[in-house]
Amino acid sequence: MLFLGIGFKSVFLITAQPFIFSNGYQIKFNEDPCPDCNLGYIVPEWVDENPTLADIQKIYGRDALPATTIILPLKPEKERVVKIKLSKIHPEVLLFLSKIRRLSVREDNEESKLNTVSAISISSETDLVTRKNVGAESYTLFLSAEEDSEDNERECRYYMWRQKFPVNQGNMVERRNGIDELVITLAFPYGKRLNRGMDSPGIYAFLPTEMVTNFPFIIQADFVLASSRETILQDNKWNQGILDSIPLAFVNAFISLLKTSEGAPNSSLLRIFEFLPVDSSSYGNLNIVRDTIREKLLTENIMLSESCTEQKFFYKPCDVGRIMPPFWNILIKARDQGVSLHNLSFHGICALSSAFDKEYYDDVLNFLEVKFMDAEWYAKCIRSSNLVLGLSEDVYLELLFFVADKWTSHFQHTNMKNIPLLKYVGQDGHVYLCSINEVAEWVGKRICLSYDARHISWLIDWNKEFRAIACFFMPKSTQEAMRSFRSAVTLTKWLSEHVEASFIEVNDYADLLLNSLKNDRRLVVAFAHFLRHSLVNKYVSQEEAESLCDKMPLLDNYGCVSTERSGVLVPAKGSKWVGLIGSNPWRRKNYVELGEDYLHAGNFAGVHSPERRLVMFLKKYVGASDIPDLCPPDDAFPTVSSPLTKENTFLLLEWIRNLKRKRSLVDGIFLRCIRDGSWLSTSVGYRPPSQSFLLTPEWGNLLKNGSELVDIPLINQQFYDNRIIEYKEELISIGVMSEFGEACRFIGRHLMHLASNNNLTRANVFSILNFIKFLREKYLPPDDFVKSVRVGSWLRTKHGERSPVGSILYDSKWNAASKICNLPFVDQQYYGERILTFRTELQLLGVVVGFDKDYQRLTECFRMPTSFTSMTVDEVLLILDCLRHSRSSDQLVSVLKSRKWIRTTVGYKFPSECFLFDSEWGCLLEIFGGFPLICEKDLMKSRHQIPIELHNCICDERWLRTRLGQKSPKESILFSSDWEYLSPIALLPFIVDSENCYGTAIREYKEELKAMGVVLEFNKGSKFVADGLTIPHNPTDINPSSVLSLLECVHIMLKVKNDPPLPKEFMRRINKKWLKTHMGYRPPNECLLFGSDWNSILQLEDGAFIDEKFYGFDLASYKKELNSIGVTVDVKNGCRLLASELESHSHFAVIARIYAYLQKYDWKLDKPDDRTANWIWIPDGSDKGQWVSPEECVLHDKDGLFGSQLNVLERHYDKKLWYFFSLTLHVRQNPSVDDYCRLWKTWESSECQLTHAECCAFWVCIVQHWNSSKTKNLLAEMVKLPAYTNSDVIQLCNKQDIFIPDDLLLMDLLQNASPDPLFVWYPQPSLPSIPRTKLHEIYSSIGVRVVSESVEKSECSKVDGDFEQVNPSEILIRRELIRLILGFLADPSIEVDANKRQKIVQALLDVNVFETEKPITVGYSLSLSSGESVNVKASQMIRWERESSKVFTQKINRSCGHKANIEFATFFSQVIADGILWEKSERIPELCELIKLGWLLEFEEEAIGFLLKTKNLQLFMEDLEFLNSKFPSE
Repeated sequence: MLFLGIGFKSVFLITAQPFIFSNGYQIKFNEDPCPDCNLGYIVPEWVDENPTLADIQKIYGRDALPATTIILPLKPEKERVVKIKLSKIHPEVLLFLSKIRRLSVREDNEESKLNTVSAISISSETDLVTRKNVGAESYTLFLSAEEDSEDNERECRYYMWRQKFPVNQGNMVERRNGIDELVITLAFPYGKRLNRGMDSPGIYAFLPTEMVTNFPFIIQADFVLASSRETILQDNKWNQGILDSIPLAFVNAFISLLKTSEGAPNSSLLRIFEFLPVDSSSYGNLNIVRDTIREKLLTENIMLSESCTEQKFFYKPCDVGRIMPPFWNILIKARDQGVSLHNLSFHGICALSSAFDKEYYDDVLNFLEVKFMDAEWYAKCIRSSNLVLGLSEDVYLELLFFVADKWTSHFQHTNMKNIPLLKYVGQDGHVYLCSINEVAEWVGKRICLSYDARHISWLIDWNKEFRAIACFFMPKSTQEAMRSFRSAVTLTKWLSEHVEASFIEVNDYADLLLNSLKNDRRLVVAFAHFLRHSLVNKYVSQEEAESLCDKMPLLDNYGCVSTERSGVLVPAKGSKWVGLIGSNPWRRKNYVELGEDYLHAGNFAGVHSPERRLVMFLKKYVGASDIPDLCPPDDAFPTVSSPLTKENTFLLLEWIRNLKRKRSLVDGIFLRCIRDGSWLSTSVGYRPPSQSFLLTPEWGNLLKNGSELVDIPLINQQFYDNRIIEYKEELISIGVMSEFGEACRFIGRHLMHLASNNNLTRANVFSILNFIKFLREKYLPPDDFVKSVRVGSWLRTKHGERSPVGSILYDSKWNAASKICNLPFVDQQYYGERILTFRTELQLLGVVVGFDKDYQRLTECFRMPTSFTSMTVDEVLLILDCLRHSRSSDQLVSVLKSRKWIRTTVGYKFPSECFLFDSEWGCLLEIFGGFPLICEKDLMKSRHQIPIELHNCICDERWLRTRLGQKSPKESILFSSDWEYLSPIALLPFIVDSENCYGTAIREYKEELKAMGVVLEFNKGSKFVADGLTIPHNPTDINPSSVLSLLECVHIMLKVKNDPPLPKEFMRRINKKWLKTHMGYRPPNECLLFGSDWNSILQLEDGAFIDEKFYGFDLASYKKELNSIGVTVDVKNGCRLLASELESHSHFAVIARIYAYLQKYDWKLDKPDDRTANWIWIPDGSDKGQWVSPEECVLHDKDGLFGSQLNVLERHYDKKLWYFFSLTLHVRQNPSVDDYCRLWKTWESSECQLTHAECCAFWVCIVQHWNSSKTKNLLAEMVKLPAYTNSDVIQLCNKQDIFIPDDLLLMDLLQNASPDPLFVWYPQPSLPSIPRTKLHEIYSSIGVRVVSESVEKSECSKVDGDFEQVNPSEILIRRELIRLILGFLADPSIEVDANKRQKIVQALLDVNVFETEKPITVGYSLSLSSGESVNVKASQMIRWERESSKVFTQKINRSCGHKANIEFATFFSQVIADGILWEKSERIPELCELIKLGWLLEFEEEAIGFLLKTKNLQLFMEDLEFLNSKFPSE
């Protein structure tokens, strides 16, 4: 002890008299010198009393004292010091003190309530193993600490490794002479180390130093310490020798731990890696130790690889690789779905265990330099496994998404392009795989997916029909799964960009087919069926069908595929066009005659088409036509050159009717051959339509007179069953004449034909005139007949045979004209007096009857008389009338000028020698008489007028001086008092009346100025105000009178101007701030006129209302004028202005009134961007507050949660305005899910505790909106969730540290063991609005784990206690239990054959059963994100060790009551079910419940039989034989 610095004398530092009671000795020592020997400290003295043994026992609290008891009465000044020192003893000090197993400190006080007890002890030591090959031993210590105060630290298990090393000569030091062996002990704590709130030393030299190594294990050795004992000597050789040996000791300990735990679950095995010194130390020598440990570990097989068997395989760190987490998820799901992963480690490097390959172990794996698999490994893994076809669709999509997500960063330039990743449906309907490179090599094909989910099956079925000539589709199940896939957007983008897959609609697919059909006759017809059915099912629209049909190839009557066409004919079989025309005249016009294949019924892609149904589709969408819907050929057809049958006649007429309706009947060869062909039956035989008449009986009889002249071919209506009249319009369009006028023209043309051949006699002329007269008398228009005969030269005149037009019927009025003109008078001598009885008829034919004063005709026919002296006055006047009225009389004038034909007082003279007297010559004499000149005034007042040219010049020229310069009279104003108030606001052209110019005398000439155009009256000068308006920059310079005058001027302008609005320039000038309002000066378009209709809602101060008091006159009387210049006068139109001024207000009452006004007149926001503006006033008192945007507001907050996050309008505004806020300003009725999630984040960051009501309100909202993907995304970002506590408040905890309580037994155990909440909150009592099941679903979706899957179960490797082996069949393994298990395993859904069933049951029959009185315990450990664990132990009552075929059970007495029975039944059934169905864990709960029920029924034979039947379970013959063989006596 002296060597270690501990001597007995040191006790005198704290006590004056130490007492020792040991093996009957009772002595004490005293620091004062003994009176007998004068020595202190070392002289023993016997103790009889004070204290006695009884006193010591009373203090110790027990009758039996330890073998040695030392009592140290403390010096008064040392009491506090010792108390502090004892409380600071580190619990781990016992780990390396071999003689001390327990250290207890008890403080006794007079007040018993103040007594305290604290203790640390090694509660147990187990699993001692000696390893002679490395000179080491290992064992497990359980270190516990007891305190009166609450503390989390109770017990910790330490794995201890003690190893001896020889001392190297180079490390020998004097202080350790004679020591040739080093002993290094390493302690590995499982869980949180016990530390009593103190730092945990990392290095011990039997007692702790103050060196914190940052290593997760403790080092104990005989280090040479510094004098303070706080640290080891860093540069000491002895210590260096110890440090050099630590890496080997650690590696041996680590490997020992690893190998001895091979049978443990992977989760327990991996906890060993937490002992690695991942973090560096602050001590340089220890970092060398750390690096050496790593170097050694890198050469050891310590890394657990992924295995598909129970066997564990370990490899060097460099021989394993990590797999990206998303791919691990895929592999795990693939394994669950039965995909074999045996070759996962066959690609050059082994896959690290999935349990190890987690983010939690990143630091450990980086320390061991474990790298991620390279990109090529993933390609090899996918190729070697049946991953693609073996996966369910949702997992397959996850695989595709993994590749897509990592494509650019990992796989783009790897062999992944050659891996068959992509599914497609082949032309035989089976699913195949292809790689990306294979897709790229396809010629004219691609991978396609349906854009619309409804079309998937349709497209795949038809693609099979078309032999996949254009593309391959992904399978239906794949496409459907992709639509609900969480990352569908990224996946589809990758497919589009890198696989060049297309998302197509039926229309797009049809386009692809069009480019691939080529000359395949069957596919061309199939394509037509495909289009028809797609349209019927509404998979393509009408427009799309029409577009596709325009491009669709067709099969013609020769069996050839045609892609270009001008038109389409229906198949000839049964067509009308063949019956009417016979041949195909459209062939030369590139018309396609459809083959008969289109007439047949069709069965394609499982869809049936009846006969001729396809042709009906082609008629509508391809334009396949038959008569009467065909466009006519631009060619003649021989059928109409001969008589047509009655049926064909009507078919032809129906065709013509249809062409007319379509406006396709144009003049051409086709129409001419119909019009000119002799196929129409008439009264005179078959005639062309152009020579036939369709006449009604009413006026047909009137043609008897005409028939006397010609034969008229009338259509034989009786032949056509009197139906042909129904086609009157069609007959007319092909030339048939149907009107009486046409008959008249026909007669006239015939007569004119006779006239052209000079065959028209005088009798014929009178017949024509009589026929016209007859028509007139019958009140029928003779115009058509007249027009047809008036053009011929058949009327005899003085000029010979000529047209009636222009001929003249002579009478006495033509006497003068006949003397001086050569005119075509009708030859009355030839026709006789009878011709005069037809004056009206001749006039209709164009003959001039009566003198018509056509002086132009007379001028043109003028002839100079031979004797001028014989000319009468009438003749001379007629000549002068011709000169006056003729349009062109130059020739006549020339003739008249050159002849002496005017009679004067001195005889006949040339016209140039003659004067015509006029009384106005008297004025000329006065002028030449030298009358005095006078001014203009005098001229104007005179009876003579100023010449118009002079007057215009005076009015138009700028000669008047005005204030704006030289102006014309009509551009000037003569100033008067009416203009006075307009002068300050307008620049006007007033005539300068100052003394240095015109002076005031100019006013005497008002009338003259007015006559010249000068403006005198105010109401005439509004146009000058409009042009000269100039608003001053300072609006206060404008007085009310000026405003009144301006409004008067506007009034005049509106009165004059019939077509408002006012001139643009005037509106531009007036649009300035000059009108005074209650909110200052404003331009007119920003002003309001207050009136009685405003008064019911608003007040004057609420807006920019014009200040009527300031102006002093009734502004309402100028309402129209103010409105015209932009002032808002109508109460309905003020919304824009009031809304724009809203933010200038801060008085709540005013703002509320404006809101009410805006609501009443339905004001709307102009633009969507306006929604973000600050439209809403949140008051803080009457005149304080702030403006906020609608997005920051809600109408209601029923739960009162958002007072600090949102502005709740119902707290401030009357409910009458709520509608306005909601509909107009788009204020939300209630907080949105985003608001609730933002509120939750606020709660998270503030670490506040919630009330039950607050938590319920939040989750009610989440449950209501849970189906929204947006809600799910928002919740995924939540960090903390509500945890269950026993108090009235709810605590928010990290979602990784709370769990869903799916096992209530576990919940009770763990909750009692942890001072912190461990389980998620559920409302108590339950609420219908927050169903527990829905809350469970939400928690699971956002990452909360269930406790049953999160807890780690650990069973001691050795069961403690005394056991008695018993007969299994007597207490546990009975016949009816085996029968029950066999019946369950025989269920076909479990898929276990008879041999395997019997093998499973045999393992149960082979067990040895041991019974004990003591409880059998099991440990549970729940790891938290902090690295801490919650550890609990519970009674299991039974345990089955399959490897050793042993069952350990606690003795059970069925008479102990129902609770004991159900407890044992529960544990028994769980253990048996786990052992039986360990390969089919999903069926364990079913078997467990069955066995539990059997136990409670005491496995009574008849009861078990009935139970099997109720579960629909039975034993087969082979099972019964096996059962009987194992229990022959029963």
